[in-house]
Formats: sequence, structure tokens, C-alpha cells
Amino acid sequence: MTNPAAESRTAPPPQLPGPQIHDRHPLALALFGLTLVSGLIDAVSYLGLGHVFTANMTGNVVVIAFALAGAPGFSVAGSLTSLAAFLLGALLAGRLATRQAGTRQPRRLRAAFVLEAALYGVAAVVAFVRSVDGPAQYGVIALLALAMGIRNGTVRGLGVPDLTTTVLTLTLTGLAADSRLAGGTALRQRRKVFSVATMLAGAAPGAVLVLHGQTAWALVASAVLAGVTVLLYRE
Repeated sequence: MTNPAAESRTAPPPQLPGPQIHDRHPLALALFGLTLVSGLIDAVSYLGLGHVFTANMTGNVVVIAFALAGAPGFSVAGSLTSLAAFLLGALLAGRLATRQAGTRQPRRLRAAFVLEAALYGVAAVVAFVRSVDGPAQYGVIALLALAMGIRNGTVRGLGVPDLTTTVLTLTLTGLAADSRLAGGTALRQRRKVFSVATMLAGAAPGAVLVLHGQTAWALVASAVLAGVTVLLYRE
């Protein structure tokens, strides 16, 4: 005979029915905002932190392979730091979701996203105080990847189609494969296009700031944008 109390402790938190989320839903708008931040963060990490990804872990696995093969300009240590911190962040997101299973979903999401914005803020402080050279570089990588792990672990549980906020491979695949040109129904085409556009809109100014030696300010912009997204999220 099952123990209801034990089941309530181990059962996963109720998930939001992703397919019912329209593009103007507060949650969808918040996820678009966080996609914008992802572009900024990966511009900072790849261009300013030694060709390391902190949002795109697929890229890190490939970068590690490049470094092991002897390709110049890539860091095994940096990518491994990012992977480890990202996994820790995802683990923390899972723990938070389990512990807050009885809490209203908007409140749980805001808690995770506030933590993400705070980590960007700490990374910006480190970049201002110590720059992003030497040991401080690994600290900034870890902070950004930890934030992204928390975010990905949180967003994954929402199940909102075509709004992962960090990975566009499946989004682009669906954009082509589900198009009317391919004989499909063009399902959620606007969302897919906007996801790509917001990522580009974040990556371009992030790259400009880093290339002009303003990495710390790019991190400030990430923290501010993430914070504004959380403040505007009302459901």
C-alpha cells in the first residue's frame, strides 16, 4: 500500500501546459526576454572568456574536443568549469522545484529568475574589480554557467514549445520542417522566428561591448535585463 505523504514529497511539481501558452502570455514574454539575455551572455563568454560557452552546453562539448585535438584558442579547463557549474545550477533548479512543489508557479519562477539575475550581478562586480583575466576568469565563467543551469533546469519543467531560451537548433529545424513550403502547418512559426530574433538582438550588442573592452558593462546589461524581465512578469 502506498504512502500518500511519501508520494507528495517525491511527486514532481505540476507543469504548465506548454501548448496552451500563446505568444503574448506573460510567461512567453518573460521567456523571450530571457532569450535576449542568453544572446548577451554567450557573446560575453565566447568572445570575452576564452571561447567558452556558458549557455550553450553543446558548444562546450565540441570546444573541449577542439582543445583536446590541439586547436589553438580553446580551453579545456574553461569549458569543463562551465559544464560543471551548469550541471550544479540545473541540480539546484531541480531541488528548488521539488521543495517548492506546493508554491504557486509564478512565485517559483520569479525566485529562480531573481537568483539568475543576482548571479549576473555578482559576475559584473567581479569583472569590474578583478577584470576577467587569470583566476577571476574562471570565477566569472562559473557564475554565468551556474545561472544558466538554474534557468535551463527551471524552463525545462515548463514544457513551453519552441521557447527553451538558450538552444535554437530544434527551433530552426521546426521553422523549416513545419513550414508550408515543406507541406506542414507552420505551427508556431512566429514564435520560432521571434526566438531567433531575440537571441540575435542580445548577441549583437553583447559582442559590440566585449569587442570594445566593455565586458563588465555587458554583464551589467545582462543583470539589468534579467531583473527587468522578472519585474515585468506578472501572471
